[in-house]
Amino acid sequence: MKRTVAIIGGGAAGMSAASRVKKLRPEWDVKVFEATEWVSHAPCGIPYVVEGLSPREKLMHYPPEVFIKKRGIDLHMRAEVIEVEQGSLRVREGDGEHEYGWDYLVFANGASPKVPALEGLELEGVFTADLPPDAVAITEYMEKHDVRDVVILGTGYIALEMAEAFVARGKNVTLIGRSERVLRKTFDKEITDIVEEKLRENLNLRLEELTLRFEGDGRVERVITDAGEYRADLVVIATGIKPNTKLARELGVRIGETGAIWTNERMETSVENVYAAGDVAETRHLITGRRVWIPLAPAGNKMGYVAGSNIAGREIHFPGVLGTSVTKFLDLEIGKTGLTEAEAVKEGYDVRTAFIKAGTNPHYYPGSKPIWLKGVVDNETNRLLGVQAVGARILPRIDGAAAMLTAGFTTKDVFFTDLAYAPPFAPVWDPLIVLARVLKF
Repeated sequence: MKRTVAIIGGGAAGMSAASRVKKLRPEWDVKVFEATEWVSHAPCGIPYVVEGLSPREKLMHYPPEVFIKKRGIDLHMRAEVIEVEQGSLRVREGDGEHEYGWDYLVFANGASPKVPALEGLELEGVFTADLPPDAVAITEYMEKHDVRDVVILGTGYIALEMAEAFVARGKNVTLIGRSERVLRKTFDKEITDIVEEKLRENLNLRLEELTLRFEGDGRVERVITDAGEYRADLVVIATGIKPNTKLARELGVRIGETGAIWTNERMETSVENVYAAGDVAETRHLITGRRVWIPLAPAGNKMGYVAGSNIAGREIHFPGVLGTSVTKFLDLEIGKTGLTEAEAVKEGYDVRTAFIKAGTNPHYYPGSKPIWLKGVVDNETNRLLGVQAVGARILPRIDGAAAMLTAGFTTKDVFFTDLAYAPPFAPVWDPLIVLARVLKF
């Protein structure tokens, strides 16, 4: 029997869900409602468009025509869903409001920036960095105005990546945060100390400062904090995000303890035939088993794939996440997977840790660079709980550790893993193996 599937949000999760349903049930009517003119977009690429590394149009992985003509998806762009009821939804489009029916519904409408209530938010030159249109707005503003001094509010991934973009463009950058250190919620202090040293070499890092207001005559000119005043021709607010749950709440969908939509392993919500995927949905942590909200693109894509599969009758479960993530500031790479020491202790684990410095190549091979690793281990079971890295060539170590955490490796398992070796790629004692040796087993 033909069914209608309505998907709110045309980002990674939404288009993955839509494509999967059409793959398995080509005769079904799959409608996607996207509020912007961008689909299958890559918000993670915003800093690199601003930096000038990528053209803005590349922030769409596939153009709309691929989904409409090749996959048969009924794609509605610039279509804002304003009301959801059981079996129907109301959408505001260019030619007015329309009502559409649904047999299955997917919330894939992502998250929005947390914007502090500050005086001067309305001034020109104050931006967020959430969706591709923000990259367009920021680059166009810099083309029209003489931007020399840039202030970034925030100390998380997006804040650092946006700071990098402006530093690379030769701007005078000030990074302001309320917390006592950068990346405080994601990394332990040994890692962030190294990151902060790199930041201070390239920009004005201001921590434990409360931003009070923005000032200027029509356009932003200054940022005022409780500790000082900073010139600003452009401001980017990157102080976190929150899941877009308003429509789900109106439908009576259960909101989880994290503040995102509760889902089971099939990506089903508490309401029959209603699913959620991507940055709007919470899931389970693979180590602790607790409910978590970790809005990252790889998981969002997979959640959409799982939701679409189950809607179409193909049973598949989403197991959860480790929070594996990487970023960089200039040539300093930063990444983690699993639990930090602080997170593990908070969860009640009795842990031991090790923090090592190693080289990416043997000492005799040119180009070796430093890499620092921190490992966290459960004392009771010797199970690896998490790995953090900073320095150079961290990705293979973080990805390797993520696979090990998923498989439940102990430090002994890690130590005896048969990793590849050749002088151009790694030392004979890979830093990950050295970490396991220092952690003991």
